[in-house]
Amino acid sequence: MNENRILNHILRVMKNLNFLIILYTSVMIFCGLQGYIQENTAMNFLAQVNTLPEAPWKIPVLTICLFGCCVLLMNMENIQGRGLVLKVCLELGIAVWISSFLGFSYTGMILLILADTIRYIPRTKGQIPFAVIIGLFYLLIDYDLITICRDIIPLDAYLAYYQKDVTAVWLGIRNVASSLNVLVFIIYMIMLVRVQMNEKERIMVLNERLDALYSDLLDANVQLEEYARESVKMAETKERNRLAREIHDTIGHALTGIITGIDACMALMDVAPEVAKKQLGAIGEVARQGMTDVRRSVRALRPDALEKFDLENALSRTINDMCTATNAEIEYQCDTRLDCFTEDEEDMIYRIVQESITNAIRHGHANYIRVLIGRTGDTLQISVKDNGIGCKDIKEGFGLHHMKERLEMLGGSLRYNGKEGFEVEACIPIRRGMEEV
Repeated sequence: MNENRILNHILRVMKNLNFLIILYTSVMIFCGLQGYIQENTAMNFLAQVNTLPEAPWKIPVLTICLFGCCVLLMNMENIQGRGLVLKVCLELGIAVWISSFLGFSYTGMILLILADTIRYIPRTKGQIPFAVIIGLFYLLIDYDLITICRDIIPLDAYLAYYQKDVTAVWLGIRNVASSLNVLVFIIYMIMLVRVQMNEKERIMVLNERLDALYSDLLDANVQLEEYARESVKMAETKERNRLAREIHDTIGHALTGIITGIDACMALMDVAPEVAKKQLGAIGEVARQGMTDVRRSVRALRPDALEKFDLENALSRTINDMCTATNAEIEYQCDTRLDCFTEDEEDMIYRIVQESITNAIRHGHANYIRVLIGRTGDTLQISVKDNGIGCKDIKEGFGLHHMKERLEMLGGSLRYNGKEGFEVEACIPIRRGMEEV
């Protein structure tokens, strides 16, 4: 930022210096013409030139006005493409016009235009061609070359009115100012090159940092994937062990008691029927207790939301939580009551909606999901559609396969389409409570 301020300050110095040189030169010409007119020696002046000069007052007035217009054009920033080319052409045209009033004795404004223009040209793409073109233009605007095409009054003709020592002082001051303008231009270009080199170095450092961060991110993603796989394996192992314990402690225990009791009953059936009947009653109690334990184990596999809330509230809360966690817009519409299903049906409905939303966000990168639940006859219909990337070649993974398998166990069906986004449609037959829906 400090370097850019220095560049702007140097450019401002060049503008002021050019203004003083143009004003100084135009005043010299004005005073010379006025001297010829007042001393009635205009014929001596006309004998030195091949064309008539402008009215004395017009030269300083028009040159200053034209310079002001050029500065206004320079102050127009953020111009690119054809607009920039047109802007530069207008500035060069004004510079030539000003030089023509001064007898093409001063062309330093071209350096000012080059210094102002080169800042807005894209790096390395157009700076060199622009600089070459404007540099050639600067070399071609020479008095000796211009006089080949048109008649021009040289500055010497205006200064011939003054004595030689006065003329030497006038020209000395102007030449020093012109040299100072060239020196300031050189300093400006050196600073500009330095700024661009520093900018390239900063970009290289940033690129190196980005590469390092990208490498770290890749490593983190690999570690995260490994951790996710290990977590899945741990969860599967934990659940497998839990189910094994439940089977051993509930079903295994109950079946062992039932088998043992039935064997005893078979031995007692002919010998002591009453004892066998009593034993069968005990076996029935063991079976009922085993069934209770199995139901308790199955309930332990239910989603936590369904343990705390009914199905409709569980779905609403899950969708709201997913909206909050992912910033995805999820439209949820339910046109039927959901209080007429068994627990396994509720589990299936909940899992279909949950898995479909999760897949839409995780795999489809969707930010809008529409969930519709309605009823047609004795069938509950669930539709989950997203605006994600979709999938033309669908390979049935664990989630879809699991949903399809459980739906078929309930007599339902599953369809999906990945052409425009991804859409999942599930149909579940309503087995009871239809009059309440």
